[in-house]
Amino acid sequence: MTAWHPGLYVVATPLGNLGDLSPRAQDALRLASLIAAEDTRVTGRLARAAGSTARLVSLTEHNVRERTPEVLEAAAAGIAVLASDAGTPGVSDPGARLVAAAHRAGVRVIPVPGPSALAAALSVSGFDAQVAVFAGFLPRKAGERRAALARLAGPDRVVVCFEAPGRLAALLRDAADVLGDPEAVVARELTKIHEEVVRGRTSELADRFAAARGECTVVIGPTAEAPAAADAQELLGAFKRAGARRGAAAAEVARLTGAPRGELYAAWDRLNGGAHETG
Repeated sequence: MTAWHPGLYVVATPLGNLGDLSPRAQDALRLASLIAAEDTRVTGRLARAAGSTARLVSLTEHNVRERTPEVLEAAAAGIAVLASDAGTPGVSDPGARLVAAAHRAGVRVIPVPGPSALAAALSVSGFDAQVAVFAGFLPRKAGERRAALARLAGPDRVVVCFEAPGRLAALLRDAADVLGDPEAVVARELTKIHEEVVRGRTSELADRFAAARGECTVVIGPTAEAPAAADAQELLGAFKRAGARRGAAAAEVARLTGAPRGELYAAWDRLNGGAHETG
């Protein structure tokens, strides 16, 4: 039998299928005096279904600092719940900052585990995930995204990331170009009516999901060798195509590859047709 103590309960909620809301998660929602969530409309429906009369407050990147004191006050006095729109809180959402503040304040933090897009996608990928790197949402700009892929991927690990449907094909094409077209899995709309789990080469998946819809989790399998884009020249070219300035691009490529910055400036100028560029 569950013993309920005062504290901040970090409650995982369904990705889409309401049948995945655990009995313990329902109890936490029902017993809470306050529930903090990014979208109170979504969580409010779950709370009402669980018989909760808790006060709901929004917790976003913009208000997490000002909301934290009232959530921690409720957690110190009784049961407060942190929930995300879908899945496990604290993963690519502002909940991690609230949890860190709770630890600093000496407020008890209790996990109520359950649905997770990260774990669900790994479980159906078929890749050996002894070493898995979670990247959250990769950068929107192509050059920065390609650099991130080069830094994160490797022959001994898989990379998991979230992506908006409108940028999914671009991410997959970058992975094909930078990483040597490894196998990957696209897990789209997990646990929902139009759920789709597809494995294939990243180039093939880019074509298939050129007009994707819904929430997407991508698992990129191990590369055959060290990523090609780890080469300084390739990375510089990627940054240049993305519109980066010379100084910023050289600094980032130097950090990623260890190449001397002076050599990178010279390589950039060669890419620029020999014309010296400052900045």
